[in-house]
Amino acid sequence: MRSTARAFPATRSCKSRGNLHDYGKQASLPCGLARNAYPCAIKIATGKVCAVGGEPWEVGLTRDPQNYLVVPGQPWLDGYCVEKGAVRQFVAMPLGEGYSAEEQLTGEAEHSGLQLAVYPMRRGVYEELPKPRQGSRVREGLELFPSDLMGVAPGGRMAQQIYRDAFGLDAWDQQRGVRCFVTLANSRQWMAITGERPLTQPPTPHEYAEAGLPWFLYYNRDREEVDGAERLGALKTVAEAAQAKRHGWRSSNKG
Repeated sequence: MRSTARAFPATRSCKSRGNLHDYGKQASLPCGLARNAYPCAIKIATGKVCAVGGEPWEVGLTRDPQNYLVVPGQPWLDGYCVEKGAVRQFVAMPLGEGYSAEEQLTGEAEHSGLQLAVYPMRRGVYEELPKPRQGSRVREGLELFPSDLMGVAPGGRMAQQIYRDAFGLDAWDQQRGVRCFVTLANSRQWMAITGERPLTQPPTPHEYAEAGLPWFLYYNRDREEVDGAERLGALKTVAEAAQAKRHGWRSSNKG
């Protein structure tokens, strides 16, 4: 991900902006929450729709429904939290064609991209936590992997636990949060924005499996999970939306 705030029109700029690119086809968009020595609450939205609670983007954290993840503890987020123990994979799709979560829930194609906000734990709360032994590994940082165009839509169902905050809202310093909005761009847009050729094309799931690379599963029976959002569970997947489009086209032709 690269900061390219100067390359975007002033009407679409914000305090911090980056961009991701794809190669003109559907692409999964996992959000990796890597190692972090200092605890943080992280909000993730697509098109200003919260990927955890399903509500419209707003400043700050909410507990019911929980609209954020806690790191360390939550290793990554693969998609929209649709129910306890399950997500619908993030899939980047062209904006304006009705696929994205934003368009399905609001009827508009206005914001697009990813929205991130990070709130650190209050210093007093952190100082009371048991400290890890010297040399032990803890999770840190926030990393995003390459994606597709501008809109983000729900894809296939995946098993994933989204953990409930064990600390409570008062543990997080919401006055010291930082945010970053990420614009998604295809490979042609990437070259126009950066003046550089896109990075190496990522492998498809078939190529990944053919290479014998491992798939990852993270499970913790001791952690309480969030229930998931009914609004997100009611969204059409990319395949369902495409089928509805084909059906509408055939019906209009028959007429």
